[in-house]
Amino acid sequence: MCLTCCRTCQFYLYDVSAAKTTLQSFFKTKIFGQDRVKLMESLVVSDIAELKPNQGTLTLFTNEEGGIIDDLIVTNTSDGYLYVVSNAGCREKDMALMQNKASELRSAGCDVNLEVIDNALIALQGPSTAQVLQAGVSDDLRKLTFMTSAVMDVFGVPGCRVTRCGYTGEDGVEISVPAERAVHLAEALLENKEVKLAGLAARDSLRLEAGLCLYGNDIDEHTTPVEGSLGWTLGKRRKAAMDFPGAAIVVPQIKRKLSRKRVGLMSTGAPIRQHCIILNTEGAVIGEITSGCPSPCLKKNVAMGYVDGNYSKVGTPLLVEVRKKQQEAVVSKMPFVPTRYYTLK
Repeated sequence: MCLTCCRTCQFYLYDVSAAKTTLQSFFKTKIFGQDRVKLMESLVVSDIAELKPNQGTLTLFTNEEGGIIDDLIVTNTSDGYLYVVSNAGCREKDMALMQNKASELRSAGCDVNLEVIDNALIALQGPSTAQVLQAGVSDDLRKLTFMTSAVMDVFGVPGCRVTRCGYTGEDGVEISVPAERAVHLAEALLENKEVKLAGLAARDSLRLEAGLCLYGNDIDEHTTPVEGSLGWTLGKRRKAAMDFPGAAIVVPQIKRKLSRKRVGLMSTGAPIRQHCIILNTEGAVIGEITSGCPSPCLKKNVAMGYVDGNYSKVGTPLLVEVRKKQQEAVVSKMPFVPTRYYTLK
């Protein structure tokens, strides 16, 4: 496994649903029909209609109370369908949500259909991503920018959708590959000596250093996008129209002092872990840690958690209770480690 060198060398992570050695990490769906955007915008907070061909966005399923049902990536493909990647742990409720809405729309005369994709997902991440992958594809990867995708042959495997993204804060790609060819593709990538295996511990430390949420830890059905510091996912048009689930609750929060808000914390000493109590400097409980670990890059402890909105300003000194002992922490800007997504700016 590779952990401390993940930001300096190449590694890959893969959803081995095809290898049948672990549970799927992601759930993939295609949405077809003239009303596919209408379906998706009835469920998520982002402006899907504005996506260019083969452009994707991180968005959120929300409920009528504004809570986050799941986080997902929606891509507007040039092949006439929306490509949706959500968390496999939320598969049943996500599928029911989309299927029920599709049935409702079809009953009203709309044109929309769903198809579940039984593909594996290989995530190739790190500064050497393009160099490693370019050897196995004919497409020019310099044209594939962050949050865009293309279908191509990858090391002889046809029909792979390659998306320039990944939940690590690094440049990288996620490759949707036919399940029966996933192991072959993984082995082909590993033939390059720069490519190393990385497990979920590495991925978790990377996503935390990048200030990225883990569903079920940092966001859930009782957390709104604004409370979760994910207000940037709200489309401008969608906010104005207030036409997404829970908008009546979420939109007013944008300009209001919050009773709880997700913040980043940094400390030294014992590592801060999930469920550690957060206190103000007077010792009053003001929140709880949702994710935390030692940062391999910073050599400090990084964490995320929810605090009373009065204590959410960057630079605010706080206390965290670790193993029944209080230690100093400070509210810190996220990402903790600068992201290095590939853009053409």
